[in-house]
This record gives sequence, C-alpha cells and structure tokens, in this order.
Amino acid sequence: MGVDSIARCRRMSAALDRFFDHYYQRRPVTATFTGVHAYDGLLPDWSIDGLSALQSEMRDLIVTLSDEHPRDASVEDLRRDVDALDAELARRFLEMQLVENNGIHGVRANPSLWTGEAIFGVISLMIRDFAPVEQRMQSVIKRLEAVPAFLDTARETLAHLAPAAWTNKAQHECRGAAVLLEGGIEKWIAAGRPEAETERHLRAGAARAQSAFAQFCDWLGTRAPAPDSAMALGGDGYDFLVDRGHWCERSREDLLASAHEELQLAKRNLNDAARATAGSWANAQEQLAARHPAPEHYFATFGRIWLACRARVAERDVVTWGDWPIRYVPYPEWTADAAPFLYYLFYRSPAPFDRFDVYDYVVPSIPVDRAEAHLRAWNDSVIKLNHVVHHGAIGHHVQNWHAATRARSRVGQIAAVDSASRLAMLSAATMAEGWACYATRLMEELDFLDPLERLSEAHSQVRFLARAIVDIELHQGTMTFDDAIRFWSEHVGGSPEAARGEAVKASMFPCTAIIYWLGTGGIVRLRDTLQRERGSGFSLKAFHDELLDHGSIPVALAARLMTGRGDPMDATSHPRLETPS
Repeated sequence: MGVDSIARCRRMSAALDRFFDHYYQRRPVTATFTGVHAYDGLLPDWSIDGLSALQSEMRDLIVTLSDEHPRDASVEDLRRDVDALDAELARRFLEMQLVENNGIHGVRANPSLWTGEAIFGVISLMIRDFAPVEQRMQSVIKRLEAVPAFLDTARETLAHLAPAAWTNKAQHECRGAAVLLEGGIEKWIAAGRPEAETERHLRAGAARAQSAFAQFCDWLGTRAPAPDSAMALGGDGYDFLVDRGHWCERSREDLLASAHEELQLAKRNLNDAARATAGSWANAQEQLAARHPAPEHYFATFGRIWLACRARVAERDVVTWGDWPIRYVPYPEWTADAAPFLYYLFYRSPAPFDRFDVYDYVVPSIPVDRAEAHLRAWNDSVIKLNHVVHHGAIGHHVQNWHAATRARSRVGQIAAVDSASRLAMLSAATMAEGWACYATRLMEELDFLDPLERLSEAHSQVRFLARAIVDIELHQGTMTFDDAIRFWSEHVGGSPEAARGEAVKASMFPCTAIIYWLGTGGIVRLRDTLQRERGSGFSLKAFHDELLDHGSIPVALAARLMTGRGDPMDATSHPRLETPS
C-alpha cells in the first residue's frame, strides 16, 4: 500500500491525525515495520525526561480524542462512525501505555525491551527492500550511531531491578547483536555493495554499537535480580488489560475456571483420539516426526502445500484471499546467524504502507551436521499446520491482507504489525492470533488435515489453553514462575527450554498468552450466533469477510459491531467447530 492509499484512509478527525503523528514519531522502529519511513534513522527517547514528556503527551491526547470523539459511544455509534471507533481504540491504547510505562513490565524495568528495540531498529531496515539498499544503509548508520547513547540511557531509566529471566533474555539478545554486527553486517555489505563512504560508516557504526551491547550485557550481569514474584502484574492490573485491550467483559475468575475445565476436556479428547489413531500421543508424535520432506524437496514442500491450501479454500469458497503472493526462502544470510538469539519471526506481517511484489517467508536452511534432526522438527505436519495454514496462507497472511487493504479502521490497519518485541497494539491480538488458530481448525473442517494432523491440531488446543491458564495464574499470583514451567511441562510436554520460554514470554507481556484461546473461542461463538440468527441467509464466506474487514481489532469488539449489541461472546464455553466424519 502506497502514499495514495494512506491518503484515502485519512479522514477529517484532527484528533486522530494527532494520535497517529504521535504514534509513529514516538515509536520509530514500529513505524519502520509499518511502512512509515520518516523516522527510519531514529530510536525512541526512553530517557527519564523523554518518558515524562511522553506520558504528558499521551494524557493530552486522551483529552483531545475525548473532546472530538466523546467516550461511551453506543454500539450503533461505533458501527456508524469509524472515527469514533478509532478514537476509542486509540484512547485505550494510550491508557494502557500510561500504566505500562510506570510499571515493572515497561521500559523502566525490562531490559529486553531496550535490547529488542535497538537490534530490530537495525534489522527492520535490513530485511525488506522497501527502498534502495544504499538509502536503507544510511538509515542503519544513523541507528547504529544512536545505539551507544540509547543503551547508556537504559542504565539511567532502568530504575527497577528485573527478574533474572528477563535479564538473561536481554543478555542473550546482546550476544545476538554481536553476531549481527560483526559477521552479519559484513555479509550485508558484500551483498549490497554500497559506496565506499557508506561501507566505512557502516563498519564504524557497527563496531561502536557492538561495543555498547557488550558493555550493556556486562552491566546487566552486575545487577541483583528482582524476585520472580515481581513478574506478577496483579489481578487488578490483569483485569484492566482484559477490559481495555481485549474488550472482554468476562471476569478473570470465570475465564480461568473455563480454561481449566476445557483443558481437561481437550486433554481427554487428544488422548482418546491418539489411542484410536496411533495407539498413544507419543506414538503419534513419532509418526509425525518421521513424515518429513527429503532434503532436496525441503523448500519446495512449503510452496506445494501453500498452493494446495489456497486451492482448497478457493474450491470451498470460504473467504476472500487477496493477491499477496508469497514465497518460502532461506533467512537472509546477513541475519541468519543472529536469528536464533532474537525475536526473529519466520513470518512477520507485511508492512501495510509498503509496496511489495512477492512476500518472503523466511525459514532456516537445513544444517549439514543436523539434517535429520532438523527435518524431523520441520516435518510435513509442522510445515502444513504452522508455516502454511496458520502463518503464511489462510491464517495471518490473509488476515493481514484484509486489514491492510480493506479495513476502514486506521487502527485496525496497523495494530497487528509485528514490532521489535510484540504486536504494535495489544488490541490486535485476539483477532490476529484468534483468526490464525481458527483458520487451522477451519481447514480441518474442510478436510485438509489427515488423521495425524488432526491429532497435532488437537494438541494445539491443549497448548493454547495451557497458555491462557499460565497467563492468568502467573499474573494474579496463584502460580510462581517455576510453577508455570512445571505446569507447561506436565500438560503440554516438550523440552524444558520450550517450557521456560513460554513462561518467560507470559511473564513479560501480561494478558497476551490468553489471546489464542480467547480469540478463537470468540470467533467460533460469533459464527454460531450469526448462523442461528441468519438461518438460510448465512454465508460462511460473507461471515469471514465481514469479520476480517474490520481489520486488526478485538474479536469481542468486532462481534459487537457485527451483531449491533453488547458482547455476544460472554458465554462460558469455547465450542469446537463441527468436523465432518
């Protein structure tokens, strides 16, 4: 999407214009990922004075938005006036940011937010050809030159001690930065062949930034850790995010009770189906791992399954699938070695305001010394369910297309952009992940999954419920960090490292791990509701298009807009789709 498209999206709301100007200027790395390039040479100002100014600016914006677009608009008002809708989404975003910036889960306590922003400020300019490489290198130089001062500022702003797990993550990212800024920059220079002066400045900036990351890593190692109990946001804080971010009116207690009940049911269903299909879930896992591409067909397998997925969707005519071509390619060689240390996504949402001809979905090449282990991990089921259906095809890719090209909401256009550490706005999360998880279940309904793949999908339901439970219990203080790791290992399985990684993510970003379950269940209930109400006039394709064309907004809000009344999703269960026998 180019400048003309952006202009067509702009309306007459001066308050919203001010909000978006603020949003991009104050979050320059997110702006780059969104395709707004006026700030490509900058890193955010998270100094003590900068945060004070930011807080004041956000409070003023809330007043300005409320003056032009009054609070407490009715559902009918929100349906009729997309600016009123965006004003409410923007207000809630600002309110959540005000709280986070003063708490332990924000930049005053979490060093990983700083390392992620600094590293992806550079990577965001290296991995997409939105401008000539020489131009992007000039912006990289500016950001590299800003890194030492940025990390020096972090030492002043990080007034609160961080739990050890957060510090360890930041240190791991510092090591990834060293890999990127040494070998990675050299490979990028070799591929881009910049002018001599640009090459010299790139190397000098990378060396200074690398030294700054090393010093910051050492400094983090000198700090005493906060107790793991500091990870808990608290019940009131969690309730605030559920309401303001996800527009969910169910109580935390009700959500938790439902998740526990459904987890037990999901585990029974998985074990029963596994016994009938493969003798046990362990046997099924072994059979799934054994079904993998031959090395010479590895990359081609992704594209083949993608085409099959699109063909099945077209055959059943269940959703509009826009013309956003995709190809599966190896990591860029200049970021490949650093990727394992970082929040480096295989599929990163296309920038809504950048043009592209073909979108590159990146996957690791087969390591020569671990080919069989790699292929077993990247087996046919993982490729189909995760990298095609969930991410690169009918899931995230189709949802992102609808948001970028068809959504009237300006917030809905950009909120699901993947930024340095997380989505651009929490309000996008239930739609982005809810739709992608629902899409996998939809493809099961369309007979695209074989029996073993259905088992894998059933295990995903267990995983998403476990995430929701860990999220709630960790932050309300009824589960310790170690308890969360044990809970994950007991109910989901996998490696200890994977269990710990899930717990760390849940601890850093409260009310995020719940989105998979919350969003998927909301879509299924909304579909059931409208199918009953519309009867013979119900069209699955029309339902999906109507839902997705709201853009990346909370599923609960989309449900209000589609039904014209209060939250129709305040049910006590998350029903499964009916699957043909």
